[in-house]
Amino acid sequence: VVFQVIKCKAAVAWEAGKPLSLEEVEVAPPKAHEVRIKIVATAVCHTDAYTLSGADPEGRFPVILGHEGAGIVESVGEGVTKVKPGDTVIPLYIPQCKECKFCKNPKTNLCQKIRITQGKGLMPDSTSRFTCKGKQVYHFMGTSTFSEYTVVADISVAKIDAAAPLDKVCLLGCGISTGYGAAVNTAKVEPGSTCAVFGLGGVGLAVIMGCKIAGASRIIGVDINKDKYVKAKEFGATECISPEDFKKPIQEVLVEMTDGGVDYAFECIGNVQVMRAALEACHKGWGVSVIVGVAAAGQEISTRPFQLVTGRTWKGTAFGGWKSVDSVPKLVADYMSKKIKVDEFVTHTLSFNKINEAFELMHTGK
Repeated sequence: VVFQVIKCKAAVAWEAGKPLSLEEVEVAPPKAHEVRIKIVATAVCHTDAYTLSGADPEGRFPVILGHEGAGIVESVGEGVTKVKPGDTVIPLYIPQCKECKFCKNPKTNLCQKIRITQGKGLMPDSTSRFTCKGKQVYHFMGTSTFSEYTVVADISVAKIDAAAPLDKVCLLGCGISTGYGAAVNTAKVEPGSTCAVFGLGGVGLAVIMGCKIAGASRIIGVDINKDKYVKAKEFGATECISPEDFKKPIQEVLVEMTDGGVDYAFECIGNVQVMRAALEACHKGWGVSVIVGVAAAGQEISTRPFQLVTGRTWKGTAFGGWKSVDSVPKLVADYMSKKIKVDEFVTHTLSFNKINEAFELMHTGK
């Protein structure tokens, strides 16, 4: 088989702080253990915006961003056995090689097999498959879904049900899986428990969904944007509060509201002050707080050690703790059988050439 270079449209980030630019790019054929995918749908995430802003120390330019996508395998490189052309897939920013010590350990989903090259914006052989106007363009998070075609490592792809609507299940590539897993895998929310969710964007809504599925009896949404409350309640929040409505710190408000604090608290913003509030809103003796949001580089969290000495637990989660290759197809199946919501997370559907408008909608909280 002679593989061809594919010319297609991609949204290229030429430099930090500038809008994305729709360009014709060349996408090279997949090498050994690589898969070339026709991306059918992609979503935008705050992580893309964070790197585009220039605040990400791993950010390299020019780059094709995007890590929440879904598509169809176009071709596969030598040695690829798990997928074939025509398969429906979701690219994975956390791979699952099943060989490294992380993959072999049931306590984590953080496969490290291609971590170093992925962080440098390159394929595992330290080269790129993208060129534009004669320049090499970097990959992003091992996925680069803001391109009509992309190339990923074969360990970074999950084969899913061909009947799944790709413009919906692309969201299982990051946000929904992350929030839902934070509740059911990382926190292991128990029936009858009380939860607080800080930040009611897509990830926060997914946490609420997870808490509800796990049987939590009280789920308190916390956000300064009250426009988010209606949706949060649709997903299962029993009440919503804004820190701006109180004179005292929000953790004190929550401790009073819940007779000593919540059983589980989730920070879904990436704000280190809110991370502290989420921990301190937890009940003495057993409260668990999970950091889901990604803070800017170089920031540090703080609290008084006594908070932990007196029985609170501080945890973090990435991609909701799901081992990606194994779990994403199951999450798609759970969506198809209506166990989890996905459609309800979609607020706008835009054509690819309006990608900068999508970023604007995200920044304004819409």
